Amino acid sequence: MSDDALEQTTDLSFDDAQERVTEALAEEGFGVLTEIDVKATLAKKLGVDFRRYTILGACNPGFAHKALEMNLNIGTLLPCNVVVYEGDDGKTVLSAVDPGTLLPTDTPELKGIADEVRGRLARALAAARG
Repeated sequence: MSDDALEQTTDLSFDDAQERVTEALAEEGFGVLTEIDVKATLAKKLGVDFRRYTILGACNPGFAHKALEMNLNIGTLLPCNVVVYEGDDGKTVLSAVDPGTLLPTDTPELKGIADEVRGRLARALAAARG
């Protein structure tokens, strides 16, 4: 795990982990706006076989609205990406970027939002892990 990501590993199957993380995100106020099947995309575009890997674009509308009111360029960081993939050891990995590492540090109000979003993402990943 890198310093700028939140991560949990689980023995759940890929499908079960993806379903649970989607449910856990909803419990934390996030909706999944996009779902990118990286395995299918790489197979179609490049003809390569890749592990199961999905990127979920999760958004908490209340926090997104507050952040956008402070800085319109925050939209470049939305939605929050949550990744589900098959690890080399056969386990499933759940990962999300730490929003605090991406935001401008000179705005205390944005830091507060980033900290709250980070906490919610971390709780969702932990809850989905089982």
